[in-house]
Amino acid sequence: MRTIIERYGIQTRKKLGQHFLVDAHVVSKILAAANLSEADCVLEIGSGPGGLTQVLLKHARHVVAVELDKQMIPVLTELFGGQNITIVQGDILRLNLPEILAAHAKCRIKVVANLPYYITTPVIFYLLESGLPFESITVMVQKEVAKRMAANPGTKDYGSLTLAVKYYADVEFVANVPVNCFMPRPGVDSAVVKLTLRRELGEVGGKRRLFEVIHAAFNQRRKTLVNALSAGLELDKAHVASVLEHCGLKADIRGEALDLTAFAQIAQLI
Repeated sequence: MRTIIERYGIQTRKKLGQHFLVDAHVVSKILAAANLSEADCVLEIGSGPGGLTQVLLKHARHVVAVELDKQMIPVLTELFGGQNITIVQGDILRLNLPEILAAHAKCRIKVVANLPYYITTPVIFYLLESGLPFESITVMVQKEVAKRMAANPGTKDYGSLTLAVKYYADVEFVANVPVNCFMPRPGVDSAVVKLTLRRELGEVGGKRRLFEVIHAAFNQRRKTLVNALSAGLELDKAHVASVLEHCGLKADIRGEALDLTAFAQIAQLI
């Protein structure tokens, strides 16, 4: 990776949040988590100079490599042109993904990405809400974001982001990634997480009301759930207390103690 960067005179662009992964051990962990086979098409977001791309090409049927930085396209084309790859220059949030992935409809589609910190949450939710048949999303993100996505009830990292992601997917914290695994080094540690998408969302109830309840609960997380929901949703406290009692919950319980199923039950009753 370092050789490629030097050979092509690649300059990282701070505004794009570029930090290139140069640690083969971490690449191996990402590959193991993604669990690729000849039946898979990989959507790679932020290919950069191709450090991860070259490994994905060896283990998947096809790679769709999306890269925003135009200076990387000739590099990727020269390194991998003619192989099982489609190189797309553009912003992942503005591309027509259904059209791009249509040619690979018979494959299992998995996402693998080293995401810039500044677009992590928008990209993840764009993918989760796209309706496209992704089997899994294995991504490198800021460590604090990874901890929040994978957090368990009752911990300080548990919150609305945790529950929003878990509405769509099961979350696995794969590995910590220290700053010395990148070139240049970022200011904070990273981590790899894997999201395995749910095939059915009906089991956790209606999305709109559920998310309203979750956001109300964590907007004022120091308050009891009765106070937080009555204030955030403009409901009578007695009504909220009655709903919690019906769910078998104590009146002084707080939102961080509840899992997604409990929130779905509360939302449905409200």
